[in-house]
Amino acid sequence: MQAYVLVLYYSKSGSIKEMAHLIANGIESTGLAVKIRTVPEISTVVRQAEPSIPQEGDIYCSLGDLENCSGLALGSPTRFGNMAAEMKYFWDQTSELWLNGALHNKPACAFTASGSMHGGQESTALSMFLPLFHHGMIIMGLTNASPALANTMSGGTPYGASHVSGPLSDRGISEDEKVLCEEQGRRLGEIIRKLQA
Repeated sequence: MQAYVLVLYYSKSGSIKEMAHLIANGIESTGLAVKIRTVPEISTVVRQAEPSIPQEGDIYCSLGDLENCSGLALGSPTRFGNMAAEMKYFWDQTSELWLNGALHNKPACAFTASGSMHGGQESTALSMFLPLFHHGMIIMGLTNASPALANTMSGGTPYGASHVSGPLSDRGISEDEKVLCEEQGRRLGEIIRKLQA
């Protein structure tokens, strides 16, 4: 099996999906392969089971996809300063991997988007870090080596790439936000390559 980095995300309005693909570009620039996966919608009332393969877009992540990755970029929109329930539900199903130590010492990072500048981006990244810490992963963010981190007037934090989408999720990803997504992917890829060496 070829080594790959997993980019796992949940996206409601499309911003996180776009960020996931930008991060994947950064990872691929280091010569590593990427798998992009998402998680299904959830509902408190079961109306109809989701098909195992979505009709469009990226396919759903399996525990095998997660277990066999060399590293992870994890993305979720902000939900009141926390990761979305869909992503939390996925992580709640990973006890088997935790028991096996399947993710120990694998590098990981997080990315997010919110409707406003003060929508809880940093706390959302921190909420995504929690299961990663429990799985024994190595957490990384962004450094001030990228001028876009200091210059951005929109998203981007030391905790990871982020995007301010506006209250109606109608703002496109800014140039600084794009640069930071690709930089985060590149940094993740470089760290994985160093660890593999």
